[in-house]
Amino acid sequence: MSVPPFDAVLFDFSGTLFRLEEDESWLADVTDDRGRPFDVHRQAELMRRMTAPTGQPVEMDAAEHHAWINRDRDPRWHRDAYLTVLRRSGVADEEQALGLYAKLTDPRCWTVYPDTVPVIEALAGEGLAVAVLSNIAFDIRPAFAALGIDDLVSEFVLSFEVGAVKPEPEIFRHAVDALGVSPERTLMVGDSEEADGAARRIGCSFALVEPLPTAERRRGLWRALFAAGLSPSEPGAGRSS
Repeated sequence: MSVPPFDAVLFDFSGTLFRLEEDESWLADVTDDRGRPFDVHRQAELMRRMTAPTGQPVEMDAAEHHAWINRDRDPRWHRDAYLTVLRRSGVADEEQALGLYAKLTDPRCWTVYPDTVPVIEALAGEGLAVAVLSNIAFDIRPAFAALGIDDLVSEFVLSFEVGAVKPEPEIFRHAVDALGVSPERTLMVGDSEEADGAARRIGCSFALVEPLPTAERRRGLWRALFAAGLSPSEPGAGRSS
């Protein structure tokens, strides 16, 4: 039997294992400062701004910018930053903005990618350590518990809990140290070359996935693992799809 090239796999959360996909009801009553409902294009742009892993989505003053760049270090800055994005994107009503923000930070509102559960089960079943490493300011463990796979994740490395954010090397070092593995034997899987790809700075390997809608990316995680040289036992056949 060949020796797997890695002892551990680190997964990003948003756009990698789960995706925030709005229910039509979320934005149905959202209006701008003139009381006009958002059309489908403005709704799509609003969700893009709320979920983009990098960059600054709207103009901000110095205090707002400080909250934005530090949003994943502290829940208070996170709330202030995203309420700014919503306000500058045309959501004028504070109650509407708070309601949308509550959806963003509720793990139950995130949609799981179709291969997330089988991939984590396969990796854990073959003895590889699995960690979720995320720039985030709220606890995502309930999303995994609801799927019955929280016990298969050895470590949740969440920026607001560890005090470091991607692409800073400290957050990746925290993960490999917590797992007791070497960076050279660790694969990072994520949807951002800039943020997740920074794992290579400490010696990890990196595999990129596209943060497509969940209905359009049914096997992205499997493909990323296979491309990196990992072949965990996959239920069913058809790896090329």
